[in-house]
Amino acid sequence: MKRHTLFAAAAVALLLAFAIGAWLYGQTPTDRAPELAADKRALLERKHAPTLGRADAPVTIVEFFDPACETCREFYPFVKKIMADHPGKIRLVVRYAPFHPGSDKVVAILEAARQQDKFWPTLEALLASQADWSPHHAPQVDRVWRHLEGLGLNLAQLRADMLAPEIDQIIMQDLLDASALAVTKTPEFFVDGRPLPSFGYEPLQQSVDQALNAAAGRR
Repeated sequence: MKRHTLFAAAAVALLLAFAIGAWLYGQTPTDRAPELAADKRALLERKHAPTLGRADAPVTIVEFFDPACETCREFYPFVKKIMADHPGKIRLVVRYAPFHPGSDKVVAILEAARQQDKFWPTLEALLASQADWSPHHAPQVDRVWRHLEGLGLNLAQLRADMLAPEIDQIIMQDLLDASALAVTKTPEFFVDGRPLPSFGYEPLQQSVDQALNAAAGRR
């Protein structure tokens, strides 16, 4: 399936799911949140999702992100600091939500870089240079390439690999999972299967602290 057809179909599915998700959210008592989180845990983590941290870490942060999202760029160092403050105890799972037009091509670059074991250096290079290649949340892929030099990437191979249909399938799956979880903006965080009570640095820190305390209590 061609990429524009794929994402047109995804857009229709997302709109429908967002409407249903918003209605369900309004109908769901807050005391059922843990139950719903458990039911939807399979939607949060997929085998294809990039991860950072130990596989057996007691706490998992799942982040839906858009590489063209300025707030995602601002949160990345904060998430890395949380992980550094608790070495070996937190695993980060990255899911794609390329809501800005053109972001799917940047995600494809990230996935192609992952085939060369360069996902995280590429992500950090793109976030650091985001203001250049994505002014006003408008990704311009032709400006990306100069920021990938010096990372040890085979750029010719990357340009070929980013066109693979498997990457389209990964993006489509992440978008469908995002819609099923009522993710409508980025970054969106889930800590051990639970969404944040509200958006912000402090709610994320508090949710992680609570999950770490709960994990310590289970030992």
